[in-house]
Amino acid sequence: MPIKIPNNLPAANILENENIFVMNAERAYSQDIRPLKILILNLMPVKSVTETQLLRLLGNTPLQVEVDFIYTETYTPSHTSQNYLSEFYGTFKDVKDKKYDGFIITGAPVELMEFEDVAYWSELVEIMEWSTKNVYSTFHICWGAQAGLYYHYGVPKYTLSEKISGVYKHKLCVKYEKLFRGFDDEFFVPHSRFAHTYRENVEKVPGLKVLAESDEVGVYIVANLERRQFFITGHAEYDPYTLKNEFERDLRAGLNPKVPKNYFPGNDPTLEPVVKWRSVAHLLFANWLNYYVYQETPYEINSIG
Repeated sequence: MPIKIPNNLPAANILENENIFVMNAERAYSQDIRPLKILILNLMPVKSVTETQLLRLLGNTPLQVEVDFIYTETYTPSHTSQNYLSEFYGTFKDVKDKKYDGFIITGAPVELMEFEDVAYWSELVEIMEWSTKNVYSTFHICWGAQAGLYYHYGVPKYTLSEKISGVYKHKLCVKYEKLFRGFDDEFFVPHSRFAHTYRENVEKVPGLKVLAESDEVGVYIVANLERRQFFITGHAEYDPYTLKNEFERDLRAGLNPKVPKNYFPGNDPTLEPVVKWRSVAHLLFANWLNYYVYQETPYEINSIG
């Protein structure tokens, strides 16, 4: 089944070339099926890259998905033009009176800052509070996960002296959880972050549960299953070259970064990286959409909350 996205969104050409089924608004409205309505708050500077990564995964399911994008009005990104934002994005005021089956909050390159010092923190707090009554299930990614755990549950993040960057082995902490149907006992996920969430702080909070973790880089997925909130510290959505591009960007900036772990063959950055996480990414998003959104969200979307 297709994913419905705004007309003329640049990601459409990339996805179509990868045989991901997309359709424009006119074609979607001609079908007598209620699509899942998904909202994406894209906090990343280069919006189009993150859009493509997420849409690739949302579009590879048997479900019709209708996606809206928003950005923070209190902080305008410097790496995406205002024309682009005006054409493809709205702001919170454009969606606050709507209901959504699913909501994704992306990461953001602000991990070294205190939450309250982030320019759009107050706006994000308003959006996260709104999500508890207007969204059926929410998926928080990387810094978005740290922000969500902090706001909703008071779980702190801790700045690291050295960036976690690489592809790490993970294991499941629970059995028979629907989110992990089809997962292997061990699986790989990219991480790229300067901050950490400690398991002991999560375990202090009633309702929160660690679902998956890594011996090397700690907690990976935390959830409040009753509230259908998921907090994902890694980047299963990353493209094959995302870590490579980040590494080379930091090299050019003179930051002397370490080579991402378990990513280049023989740890040699001149070689092609090996993708070990693609199937996991598709399963993760497909399972979330199917079991925590489609199977449970009310048909009358306005009854959410």
